[in-house]
Amino acid sequence: MISETGEQLGTMPLYKAREVAKERGYDIVEVAPQVVPPVCRLLDYGKFKYEQTKKEREARKRQKSIFLREVRMRPKIGEHDIEFKTRIVKKLIDEGNKVKVSILFRGREITHPELGKELLERVARELEEKAIVERAPIMDGRRMIMVLAPAKQLKPAKESPDAQIKDS
Repeated sequence: MISETGEQLGTMPLYKAREVAKERGYDIVEVAPQVVPPVCRLLDYGKFKYEQTKKEREARKRQKSIFLREVRMRPKIGEHDIEFKTRIVKKLIDEGNKVKVSILFRGREITHPELGKELLERVARELEEKAIVERAPIMDGRRMIMVLAPAKQLKPAKESPDAQIKDS
C-alpha cells in the first residue's frame, strides 16, 4: 500500500486498507494487480480521472490532423482551369493537407492516358517546392490518381553573433 504522498505504508489486509482510506478521505486504486501481493495506492480517484482527461484534451489540441483532400480534373481541361486547380492544390498543401489529384477519363479519352499523366506531372512540377509526390500517377479504372503531400519546410539556420560582427 502506498500513501497519497508516495510513502510506503506496507502490506496490510484489505479491510485495514479500506479503514485507512476512509479515515484519510481517499480511494484505494490498484496500481499493479499482477504482483503478489497487489500494489494499491491512496488517491482521490475523481481528481485523478479529471487530470487525466485534461491531459488528453491538451494532447489533442497540440496534434495536427492531416486530411486527404481531392481535386478532380479532366484530360481536356483548359489552360486557365489548370492554373486555377493548381492554385487550389497549392492552398490545400499550404494548410498541411495531403491532396489527391485525380483525372477522370470519359468515353474515348481513356485511349490517351499519356495526356492525363502529362497533366499530373505538370501539376507536380509546378508545386515541387511546396509538395512531394507521395504516390506517382497510376491508373485506377477510368481514373488516374496522384497523391501529393506537404514538403517538410526547413527553417533557415540563424547566423551566429560572430558572423554578424564580421559583416559590419
